Amino acid sequence: MNKVLIAGAGGFIAGHLTRELFKLGNEVTAVDIKPIDKWFQVVNNKNVTNVHSTDLKDKRKVEELIIGGNYDRVYNLACNMGGIGFISNNNVDCLESVYVQTNFVTVMKDEPRSCPQSIFYSSSACAYPEHISQEVDSPALKESDAYPAAPRDGYGWEKLFSEIITQYTAKEFGIDTRIARFHNCYGPHGTWEGEKEKAPMALCRKIIEAKKTKSETVEIWGDGEQTRSFMYIDDCIEGISRLWQSEYTDPVNLGSSELTSINQMVDIIEEIADIKLERKYLLDKPQGIRGRNSDNTLIKKITGGWEPSVKLFNGLEKTYSWIWDQMA
Repeated sequence: MNKVLIAGAGGFIAGHLTRELFKLGNEVTAVDIKPIDKWFQVVNNKNVTNVHSTDLKDKRKVEELIIGGNYDRVYNLACNMGGIGFISNNNVDCLESVYVQTNFVTVMKDEPRSCPQSIFYSSSACAYPEHISQEVDSPALKESDAYPAAPRDGYGWEKLFSEIITQYTAKEFGIDTRIARFHNCYGPHGTWEGEKEKAPMALCRKIIEAKKTKSETVEIWGDGEQTRSFMYIDDCIEGISRLWQSEYTDPVNLGSSELTSINQMVDIIEEIADIKLERKYLLDKPQGIRGRNSDNTLIKKITGGWEPSVKLFNGLEKTYSWIWDQMA
C-alpha cells in the first residue's frame, strides 16, 4: 500500500484514478479546487481516504498539503481545460494551471526530506505544434515532434512548459517522474454539457436530445472531416499504471491509435442510438487542428507491447448509455 495525493481529483480522469488506486488498497488523499459537492464523482469512505477543496495555484497550500504528509507519490491532473470551444477562448485561465505543477516540483526539490520525491504529470497532445496537424490524414505524432515548439493555444503552451520544468527537476534533483500526453480521453463521469465537454460527450448528448425530442437534425462544429484519436477512460487509467511499471521518465503519448473523423463518430453514435439524422455543419465554430493521431511506438516499447485497445464503438456505447441515464 502507498500513500498518494491526487490533484484534480474532482475532475473526470483523476476521479476515476482516485477510485482505482483506493480500490487497490492505497491510502488516497483527493484534492481539487471545486467545492466537494461539485466533484464529478461522489466522494466518500468507499473510494477515498481524505478529501480537500483548495487552490493548488497557491504555493502555500501545496506546502501545507505535502510537507510532512508522508506521501509516497503525487499524481497531478489538476488543470483548467475543456473542449475546443473552451480552450480556444480561455487562454489565460488555461495558462494559469502552470502554477500547480510548478508549485509541486518546487516544493519537492526545496524540501526533499519531508516531501514525496515521485510525481506523475498529465500533459496533453495539445502540446504538439499546430503546423504539423493541418491535414485530416496528418502523420501520427511521435513524442519528438513536440519540438521546435509551436502549440496552438495557451493550454498547449502550459502543458509543454510544465513538462519542461518537470524534466529539469528530475534531472537536477533526482525526483522520480512520469509524464503522459493524453489524447482525447472520454467516458462515463465526464463533462457532457456546458462549455467544457469534448466531442464524444457533446455528440452523444446532441443525438440523445434529438432522439428524445424527435428532432431530425444534429449540429456539428466544422465540416465533420477533422480527425482525432479518442481514448476510453479504462485505457487511460491502465496506461498510467503501466508507465509507473516502466522506468521511462520523459513524455509519452497515451492515446488510441484508432484515427476517426467527427463524421465517422456521428455514424457510430447514430448506430448505437438507432437513429439517422440530417447533419447541420456550423463552419464558424472552433474546430482546432485538422488531424491528430497518436504514434504508439514508444509506449509499446517501454510497456512490453501494450497500448490503448478499447475500440471507439465499445467505448461510445458505454458513454452513450451513461449520458442517457444522466439526462433521464
